[in-house]
Amino acid sequence: QVQLVESGGGLVQPGGSLRLSCAASGLSVSIYTMDWVRQAPGNQREWVAAISGAGSTNYRNSVKGRFTISRDNANNTVYLQMNSLKPEDTAVYYCRARAARDYWGQGTQVTVSS
Repeated sequence: QVQLVESGGGLVQPGGSLRLSCAASGLSVSIYTMDWVRQAPGNQREWVAAISGAGSTNYRNSVKGRFTISRDNANNTVYLQMNSLKPEDTAVYYCRARAARDYWGQGTQVTVSS
C-alpha cells in the first residue's frame, strides 16, 4: 500500500523560507518521478517541481532560483526547499508519485503573508 505524507507547511512572512517533506512508503522515491504540485484557493492544481528517478530536476518558471527539489533515498523522502517566498506561493502543496498510476499525499498548507 502506497502512502505519501507531506509535512513542513505553515505561515511565513514574505521573503521567508520553508522546507516541505514528503515521506513515502510502499514505493521507492529513487525509482519514480516525484512531483510537488500546488493548489491555491479558487485555482486548479499547478505543477511546481519534479525529480526523476535519474535525479534530474525541473521547475515551473515562477519558482526557478527560489525552490529546490531533492530526495533522500535512505529515508525514502522527497523535499522542497522554498526560499524567498512570495504571497502568490500561498497554496496547499501536494506530493505526487508517478508510478504505474499517480499517487498523491494529503497536502500541506503554505501561507505567505505579513
